[in-house]
Amino acid sequence: MEPQNKAMELYTYFRSSAAYRVRIALNLKGLRADYRYVHLVKDGGQQHTLEYKAINPQGLVPALVDQGHVLTQSLAIIEYLEETHPQPPLLPKDASGRARVRALAQLIACDIHPVNNQRILKYLEKEFGADEAARNRWYRHWIIEGFNALEKLLSGNPATGKFCHGEQPTLADICLVPQVFNARRFEIDLAPFPAIRRIHDHCLTLKAFTDATPEKQADAG
Repeated sequence: MEPQNKAMELYTYFRSSAAYRVRIALNLKGLRADYRYVHLVKDGGQQHTLEYKAINPQGLVPALVDQGHVLTQSLAIIEYLEETHPQPPLLPKDASGRARVRALAQLIACDIHPVNNQRILKYLEKEFGADEAARNRWYRHWIIEGFNALEKLLSGNPATGKFCHGEQPTLADICLVPQVFNARRFEIDLAPFPAIRRIHDHCLTLKAFTDATPEKQADAG
């Protein structure tokens, strides 16, 4: 009989923003997962193998396996963790607060990140002949456009505290930190976004966030 306390398995890649989010959430919840590394570049992209597509037909990371259930999509995975392990909470108690946190998270995870995903950048190169400079301009445009809106939502709302919402990390912060990592990786000037920078820097005072950073992952490099 299979033990009920078997650790979860997280299929991850050190530089994947979506996998980065789930690593943070697991850390904040104090949950253990055995990492299974899927390199998105080596061997033509290990996410395209038949073995991995049997786990996630989309060929994307992350995927989380818990008690035989395969979960995909980072926000869905994090909400699953929230429902199955409610402490500490990653969403506010009140309905309006939960809606705000989800909106901030989705601004990043649904509007900024998807158009800058690795497969989109590869498609721009392959189908439209976009060189590296053009791809970088594309990448920066969408981050800056999204951050302009996000900065206003954070700086102009009294619900913003040390974190995106209040004084405890939420789903919004889990999405924010990986996106700032991407922005810095592509040398975007963050000076116009003081609220984003302040919240990001405060998040990185917490071990749950720093332990999830790409450079600390076993598959980095």
